[in-house]
Amino acid sequence: VVGSTLFVRRIKGIRRAAFAPVMPSMNGFFIMLDGGANVECRPSDMVQYGLMGSAYLEKVMGVSNPRVGLANVGTEDHKGGPFQHEAFALLKESDLNFIGNIEGRDLPEGRVDVVLCDGFTGNLILKVYEGVAMALMDKIKSVFTKSVKNKVAAALVLKDMKAMKKEFDYNEYGGAPIIGTAKPVFKIHGSAKAKTVCSSIRLLKNYVSENVVEEMKQAVAAYNAAHPEKPAETGKEG
Repeated sequence: VVGSTLFVRRIKGIRRAAFAPVMPSMNGFFIMLDGGANVECRPSDMVQYGLMGSAYLEKVMGVSNPRVGLANVGTEDHKGGPFQHEAFALLKESDLNFIGNIEGRDLPEGRVDVVLCDGFTGNLILKVYEGVAMALMDKIKSVFTKSVKNKVAAALVLKDMKAMKKEFDYNEYGGAPIIGTAKPVFKIHGSAKAKTVCSSIRLLKNYVSENVVEEMKQAVAAYNAAHPEKPAETGKEG
């Protein structure tokens, strides 16, 4: 993220670029900003992330009117600390499809399309999510290989198990975009498979053809113009 900010630069009006991993849920997937690029964020960053994340999902991933939620310790409006309170108020006043606070357990259920949080919280969510998924798949595998009878049962549901594994395979979603840069930037695992690279190139093509950077730039500029009392610190325009 640091390299993309230094060399590619940020979109004018964006204070901080964000790491935005796409994560699977029961109903498909969701995108999370910030996934770890900025450990500390400002409440106003949540609005910028919401605007950019929504534009990305609509134009690149084909999600209409994405639901935006703020990660918190409870769904009630008063939950959280000063950061969450101020961010909640700003998001509620925005034109985003903001559905309110969401808890960690809401994420796998697919209640939201864009999850907003600071990078510290986001990275914790990301790592726990990945760890639980791997542990669960290993546990299922151990059950099906425990005995001959279980192996027979595994053969009967093999097709369905492969389909489920595919739904939770990050390779299907390609790399994670660094959102907020003046040009499209994707981050992929060093151990990425060919499928991951192909998926990333496909998303990159949509990113460019749909002119998403300009969409983000206009959305943030419009918000900043409508809220001159709390101007965002601008980044270097690419």
